[in-house]
Amino acid sequence: MAGYDDRDGKIWLDGKLVEWRDANVHILTHALHYASSVFEGERCYNGKIFKSSEHSARLRRSGELLDMEVPYSVEQINAAKEAVLAANGLTDAYIRAIAFRGAGEDMGVASLNNPVRLAVACWTWGSYYGDAKFKGAKLDIAKWKRPSPETIPSEAKAAGLYMICTMSKHAAQAKGCSDAMMFDYRGYVAEATGANIFFVKDGEVHTPKADCFLNGLTRQTVIGMLRDMQIKVHERHILPEELEGFEQCWLTGTAAEVTPVGQIGDYNFEVGELTKRVSTEYEKLVRA
Repeated sequence: MAGYDDRDGKIWLDGKLVEWRDANVHILTHALHYASSVFEGERCYNGKIFKSSEHSARLRRSGELLDMEVPYSVEQINAAKEAVLAANGLTDAYIRAIAFRGAGEDMGVASLNNPVRLAVACWTWGSYYGDAKFKGAKLDIAKWKRPSPETIPSEAKAAGLYMICTMSKHAAQAKGCSDAMMFDYRGYVAEATGANIFFVKDGEVHTPKADCFLNGLTRQTVIGMLRDMQIKVHERHILPEELEGFEQCWLTGTAAEVTPVGQIGDYNFEVGELTKRVSTEYEKLVRA
């Protein structure tokens, strides 16, 4: 497959559809130098974007948290996503909306005089973890930790928050792993590099409390599903030594969907019945 800069198709950029290869920005775009950007990852199933408005609202909220108001309403962002899907003739796709500070009068840390721009692209994308979706992903344990919310707004889906995730995933891949699990700044289990994490013990589910990392929309969806199934869910701080006692594990995220985990470091997990059930029910929900 061609690189992401060299494809046929259309991308929505600042209010209009442009040719894929022409969707470019200037080298002095503020976001390139100072990570002043926020984004959303979404999936479209059978022509319907799952939780489209919730994603658009979170994009605007992320911008507000970074002192960067997105100059489009939720309805306008939703319409842009629909337009780019139609222009590319896709009904099952991954969608990436990104708002960023562009080039302008400022080229330092301060950038209030620079415009906030918005782009939306979409493409076909299968299982994020490949065949791990069926046999269980293998995770490394990252050396980098999710930072304190006193250092950056952890509620924002901001580009700058992902640099340690990139570094952690590269290190994991070098060891033959699909991803890495990260601890938070206090030493509690946090999440994977781009997905939230769940564990099962004695028929009950345990998931880290989202107080210093993104409370994913898929995470929230799965918690709601589990409660509808009358399965007890504990949202709490999880210590590293507890990993040994968990029986099952899975990851959630728009790209990851529901992916079972077979191993984290030296700890092994079964791809059990509850994990399979959650994955199946989630698949039914997004395609309903």
